[in-house]
Amino acid sequence: MKIDVDAIPSAMAIQCLPMGLGTKAETYAVVDSVIKLIEESGLSYEVGPFETVVEGPLPRLLELAGQMHRRMLESGINTAASYIKLWSGTDLGSSEEKVGKYRKNASS
Repeated sequence: MKIDVDAIPSAMAIQCLPMGLGTKAETYAVVDSVIKLIEESGLSYEVGPFETVVEGPLPRLLELAGQMHRRMLESGINTAASYIKLWSGTDLGSSEEKVGKYRKNASS
């Protein structure tokens, strides 16, 4: 039996680090341009202070990770690092399912 890997729910946690910039503002500007790519993808995502989680089909997530890394390099920096964690599984669960209950408690 052939498994349709593209149909298995997937999630990617990615941290993009532009290296060697002089100021925090310059770093944030590059990271903001990378997050813009995620927004434009139409995929479900959640930005965190250290990494962003994006949910969608595995091929699309891998393509997006490459676009994000290239975006950093295209900004003119000399070195870029992308740290990626990938999860795929038929019973993966959404980010909201996993952490939504904590958000509600935090706002109480």
